[in-house]
Amino acid sequence: MASSKAFVQGEPDAPVLKTSSIPGAQSSKRIAELSEVFDTRSINMMTDYTKSVGNYIADPDGNYLLDVYAQIASIPVGYNNPALAKAASTPDMVNAIINRPALGNFPSHDWAEILKTGILKVAPKGLNHVFTAMAGSDANETAFKAAFIYRRQQERGGPDVEFTQEELDSAMKNQAPGSSSLSILSFKTAFHGRLFGTLSTTRSKPIHKIDIPAFDWPQATFPILKYPLEEHAEENAKIEQACLDEVEHLIKTWHIPPAAVIVEPIQSEGGDNHATPNFFRGLRALTKKHNVLLIVDEVQTGVGATGKFWAHDHWNLQDPPDMVTFSKKAQTAGFYYGNPALRPNKPYRQFNTWMGDPARALLFRAIIGEIERLDLVNHTARVGDYLFTKLEGLQRKYPEQFKDLRGKGQGTFIAFDNPKRDQFLAKAKEFGINIGGSGANAVRLRPMLTFQEHHADILVEALEKIALTL
Repeated sequence: MASSKAFVQGEPDAPVLKTSSIPGAQSSKRIAELSEVFDTRSINMMTDYTKSVGNYIADPDGNYLLDVYAQIASIPVGYNNPALAKAASTPDMVNAIINRPALGNFPSHDWAEILKTGILKVAPKGLNHVFTAMAGSDANETAFKAAFIYRRQQERGGPDVEFTQEELDSAMKNQAPGSSSLSILSFKTAFHGRLFGTLSTTRSKPIHKIDIPAFDWPQATFPILKYPLEEHAEENAKIEQACLDEVEHLIKTWHIPPAAVIVEPIQSEGGDNHATPNFFRGLRALTKKHNVLLIVDEVQTGVGATGKFWAHDHWNLQDPPDMVTFSKKAQTAGFYYGNPALRPNKPYRQFNTWMGDPARALLFRAIIGEIERLDLVNHTARVGDYLFTKLEGLQRKYPEQFKDLRGKGQGTFIAFDNPKRDQFLAKAKEFGINIGGSGANAVRLRPMLTFQEHHADILVEALEKIALTL
């Protein structure tokens, strides 16, 4: 086992299994009780958060599982992190919670300082403005609105040009010209949220969209690369170029013109699909060429998981994205932008009661402090390399169980395909591992930034045992 000093005090040395199956008796009792008042059909496991610690998730039966799913990639620095507990108990936090402001109308006197010392402290290069939101879907939805407003302001001749009476009247009837005929281009197998606008760009699974009215917006093919990447470089380059050609064709010909293209650095819910930096550089060039905005959805990839603070830092773009959306590990949400013209020309055009949450912004500031104190982004890059090497060993031994291993050089943002994926995930709990899937066959790893080499050893040993049982 690799040696490393534990970041988290009080973690178990290994998973603890006290029941022969999960859920055990106490968890089953709690689930039955909850099911009387709440839909429990999507429960992964009943959790006791008072007992969960660091990288380990606990249940009411006393089981402790190594958690490499982390609440769908949204726990950054471990359960019950002391630094976050300290931030949560400050007078500033109490004030933010009990006096939650309507930020657009009544921002707190220290809101600028909170933003500058937290959310904006880690802003992507070239993006020094932020619109705060409440969740990832909300972040993407408001980014879409910004793109539409910006395009129509351009078409009118600038932000100072007033709306016509026809525009004002027709908008109230949901008709043109007030309701614009514009779209957002997304990619097949993408996931961008479950609100009405974001659902029209989500293409991962029918269950997300069935019965919900949707916009007639275009979708392009996302590259489906062949692995290992280094053995298929020429073929993959042709695949990516074909996808870029399709994007350009859709931008030029779709009957509802795209105001923006939205893309995930790694398609997460859709199966952990990767593309190379060359693809994304080509996409940025196309959007610039055709005056279409580029929105990078970093809701799942952001905040250190890929070994960079923002996954798009891997691309070495000459020009930054127009907007970058964030949530999950940030524990807050919103979108960054650089061009001041993306701020609407009039108040109340991007507005809701809360427009985010100062309490969550304070929490993100504490998370950033922990990331900096422990150098967790560089740490995750190193541990990711260590874990990937060990998984390559498993792939050589069990090629059918660990197919298309991907995520090399992407921190711990790693996945592989398994032909019995759902059985694989269920079996993992028997070996003390809480793990998740995506797409049809992918097993995705989403450990916390505090995941270390000794956790990787435990995980890989368990994965081999699972493979031997299937």
